[in-house]
Amino acid sequence: MKLLFLACLSPKTGNCTTAERIRVHIESAGHLCVLRDILDFNSPADVASLVTGEPSFEGALAIHLYKGGRLLLGSEAPYGIIFGGTDLNEDMKDEKKRAVMEQVLKKARFAVAFSCKMKEEAEVFWLSQSSKIYIQPQGIETQAATSFSWSAFLKSSGVNGADVEDLRVFLLVCGLRRVKDPLYLVQAFSEWHAEDPSVILIIIGPKIDPVFTGEVEVSVERTRGVYLASERNQEELHAALKMCFALVNSSISEGMSAAILEAMHLGVPVVARDIPGNAAIVRHEDTGLLFSTPQEFVTVSKRLLEDRPLLERVVRNGKQYAETFHSLAEERIVYQKLVELLH
Repeated sequence: MKLLFLACLSPKTGNCTTAERIRVHIESAGHLCVLRDILDFNSPADVASLVTGEPSFEGALAIHLYKGGRLLLGSEAPYGIIFGGTDLNEDMKDEKKRAVMEQVLKKARFAVAFSCKMKEEAEVFWLSQSSKIYIQPQGIETQAATSFSWSAFLKSSGVNGADVEDLRVFLLVCGLRRVKDPLYLVQAFSEWHAEDPSVILIIIGPKIDPVFTGEVEVSVERTRGVYLASERNQEELHAALKMCFALVNSSISEGMSAAILEAMHLGVPVVARDIPGNAAIVRHEDTGLLFSTPQEFVTVSKRLLEDRPLLERVVRNGKQYAETFHSLAEERIVYQKLVELLH
């Protein structure tokens, strides 16, 4: 079967990584899955024209009911849809967008939610469609680059004149856009760094929003103890994660953070903002630590530095959780079965 797969494909983002991983799952079952960026299309008519062209597509997939799914409404091809965090955390608040998302869900053969919480949120508005919503957490696979140099990484990030062995590096992995809120912790972290120069925060990720990226660059440049690193490929990022003290997430909203799951899988402690998407995978003081304010972030991070049994527990339980509930093999089986619903 030849399938069209629509997603936001900004390089080195969670959406791009997720889409590519699912594409591989589908093609490993013998299908042809053509991945296209939603930015390539101006309207549903553009997608409909592509789908019916020669050779035609027999089915379609999309990540995000609104961003991707709306482009499938003009096509007759059967399709499946994958919920994104933006759908339920942001677009659901807009009545017009919600109406479009309802049309998309009603026409879909199946829909995938990454967690029970995401399905429950969808059911608040679309309970009648509940039977077609399947829960499948993201599958995780990590592979760290073997040639990675931690000292070179720190130097390229602007960290100079410090003894690398003495540093406790907190790594905030995110695309530079407002919903990820990378500046949320900057002031509090800088004040903590003034007390303890061994702790530093490095923000790393692709520059998605140019205007906001400029704001981040200006803020970081004038703040001590906080640095901005250029984006890396996935293997280099995983190598950096393995070397850091903890992974930080400060997002305003998340569907399911791949960076959090990757850190857990690599045996790196996670300190995450207490929002629904994060709380669905991070159990406080069990698989990671949650915080609700910048000051609370500093408090729980200090505990992590000082309490060795707590550190060992969240690392051990986080790794076990990622391996048990975010199996790449299980994810592959589920998507291969779901695609059969498009026949």
